Amino acid sequence: MSGLASAATPARGPAALAAARVRGVPLPVVAAIAAAWAAAIAAEATGASAVLHHDQVLSHGPPSAWAIVGFLAAWQVMVAAMMLPSSLPLVRMFAAASARAPAGGRAMAAFLGGYTLVWTAFGAVAFAGDLALHTAVNASSFLSDHEWAIAGSVIALAGLFQFTPLKDACLDKCRHPASFMVRHYRRGTRGGFALGSRHGLFCVGCCWALMLVMFALGATSLILMALLTALMVHEKTRPAGRRAVPVTGVTLLAVASVVLAYSAYAASAG
Repeated sequence: MSGLASAATPARGPAALAAARVRGVPLPVVAAIAAAWAAAIAAEATGASAVLHHDQVLSHGPPSAWAIVGFLAAWQVMVAAMMLPSSLPLVRMFAAASARAPAGGRAMAAFLGGYTLVWTAFGAVAFAGDLALHTAVNASSFLSDHEWAIAGSVIALAGLFQFTPLKDACLDKCRHPASFMVRHYRRGTRGGFALGSRHGLFCVGCCWALMLVMFALGATSLILMALLTALMVHEKTRPAGRRAVPVTGVTLLAVASVVLAYSAYAASAG
C-alpha cells in the first residue's frame, strides 16, 4: 500500500489517481472487472437481469438445475464487479511476487480461482438459505403475513454486524495485504490457490452482511451495486476505512428502522 500511496501522491485528478491504483494489476484482472460491469449494465438495460434474480428463480417452486447454474453465473459477475476491486492491493502484490516465480501465470489463475471459489460457495449458501426462507414463508401463515419484515431485518443484521469483533478482525487482514503476503505466500499453483482461498475467507468474513443486503434488496440494482462496491473498497483499502465502519452501521440501522416502520404501516393499512 505504501508504494501505491507514493505513486499516487503527485497525481492530479481522478483519472491519474485511478490509474495509480490499478498499476501493477494484471491486465486480465482489470479486463474481468470491466467486463463484469459491462455485463451488469447490459443485463439491466435489456431486462435479462430480472430473469436471473433469485426471487424470480424461486417464484415457481424448487429451481431447476439450469436456473441454479444461471444464478451462479450471474453471481460470478457480481463477485468480479464488486469484490475484485476491493482486493486489488493483494492481487497486485501477488502478481509481483509470482512474476518472479516459475509458472507465475498459473499461480495467479489458481489464486483468483481460490478466491472465486470461496465467494461462489457463499453465493450457493445464500441461495440455499433463500430457498429455505421461501419454503418457510409458503408453509407458515404467520411468516406469510409478516413477509414485509424480511428486508428490513436483513438490513438491520448488516448494520449490527458492523460493530462486531469479527468484522474488525477480518477487515484488519484485508487492510494489511503486505503482512498477509509475508505470512501466507507460497510459490506454485497450490500456494496460489491456498492464498486466494484464505484471502477469500477473510473477504467473505468482512463483507458477507453487505452482500446479503445486495442479495435481499435487489441483486440487479446497478446503483446499489455501485454504492456497496465503493463502500467495501473504502472499508478494505483506505486508511479512513476504519472510521467508516461504525458510520455505515448506524446508517444501515436507521435505514432498517425506516423500512420496517414503513412496511409495517403499509401492511396494516392494506
